[in-house]
Amino acid sequence: MESAVQYIQMVQKVQVVQNVQCEFAARISTCYLNKHLTPLNLLNVLTPIKLIEIINPLEPFEKTSNNKHFNKRSDVNLPTGNIFYICHSLLIPANMKNQITAKPHYLILDALRGVAAIVVVLFHIMETHGNPALDPRPDKFHQLINHGYLAVDFFFLLSGFVIGYAYDDRWGKMTLSGFFKRRLIRLQPMVVMGMLIGALLFYFQDSTVAMPIIHTIPVWKMILIFFIGITMIPIPVSMDIRGWQEMHPLDGPAWSLFFEYVANILYATIVRRFSNALLAVLVALSAAFLIYYTVTGPTGDLIGGWSLDPVQFKIGWIRLMYPFFAGLLLSRLIKIRSFNNAFLWCSLLLIATLFFPRLGNENELWKNGIYEAVVVILVFPAIVYIGASGQVTGRMEKVFQFLGDISYPLYITHYPIIYIYTAWVFDKKKHIDDAYPFSILVLVSSLSIAWLCLKFYDEPVRRWLRKKFN
Repeated sequence: MESAVQYIQMVQKVQVVQNVQCEFAARISTCYLNKHLTPLNLLNVLTPIKLIEIINPLEPFEKTSNNKHFNKRSDVNLPTGNIFYICHSLLIPANMKNQITAKPHYLILDALRGVAAIVVVLFHIMETHGNPALDPRPDKFHQLINHGYLAVDFFFLLSGFVIGYAYDDRWGKMTLSGFFKRRLIRLQPMVVMGMLIGALLFYFQDSTVAMPIIHTIPVWKMILIFFIGITMIPIPVSMDIRGWQEMHPLDGPAWSLFFEYVANILYATIVRRFSNALLAVLVALSAAFLIYYTVTGPTGDLIGGWSLDPVQFKIGWIRLMYPFFAGLLLSRLIKIRSFNNAFLWCSLLLIATLFFPRLGNENELWKNGIYEAVVVILVFPAIVYIGASGQVTGRMEKVFQFLGDISYPLYITHYPIIYIYTAWVFDKKKHIDDAYPFSILVLVSSLSIAWLCLKFYDEPVRRWLRKKFN
């Protein structure tokens, strides 16, 4: 009789655990990542002994040095240094163990992505006014935001870091098709929207100076380019419909999404199997190629990558290989520390590097090349490391969430508006002193469109896709 009562109690306890949602574990791990609660204090709050007894009531938990959950200091022995895994083992029922649950985000890194995306919009606005036809000063050496294009290299590094953190330890549960499915659900809806906005605004971008062939392009050809664009297949130079030789002429920044997909394919099929040592060799070689190009190349910078022109295409590969796989290596080697005011210092450093004036002159291009190599190889990884180690206070969490959420929609949808602004500036020969009210309007419009796309398209579509395919 006593055994029967014990069995019934055990079943009741197991049923309690089965009602616990996986989301709870993710929230607890977010608490740890963002507020740096120690694993021991957090487990004390959660009364772990009772939780473990509930999950496995037939094996009473003893807090001893021999127990696998604690080391000799009675602390949590976490192989990855992340409280998520102990909470996962404590809270998720056995019948859900093989399911892949979402990991918490590094909110500061998400917010830094948003800061970089805003700088990209500002850079593209200012870039329009750096043309010698509008300003007698040399364009590359006097732009207000000179190195804004390096934000793309920062995005690649962030992407490699996040991919490694999110997926490196999941390949035992996740198939190759499952990985690609998740990446497509995350990236592709906004690719389609960016191309759609570009198509709808295409004929409003006609300019006798900047884009003189737009009015000659038949609608059927523009529609064809749209359908090719949403597949991310690059457009050859011979099919250009703008005159800028872009691989995605309806939405220029989509070139970096093409390389993002390439990096994801390389990671999932090959590089994920690399040991840290082999990955470090790949990163070192990629850094060497990057330094060689920036210092000895014909331009002294990393501008390029958006065209299938052989020179441009090579630049795209150079810009991709080091940042993405350096981010992946960093995700494997990083040991979280505690940095106060991490977002403040990281965002200031990021903005400073992107706004920094161009170094050297037309006869000393190598000086600027050294600067860009140092920024991409050393400064950007340091920013990611400090950002990943930072703390998030409650009052700033929503701000960071907004910046992170808006970053990708803003990046992928703003350029069709920039095309229109560029056409107006070139045709009217507007200097920035005269055009700044309209440049502010471009920034506000870009942010507004990005937010509308996020809330009324991207998030609902991704939720539907996850429900349908997961």
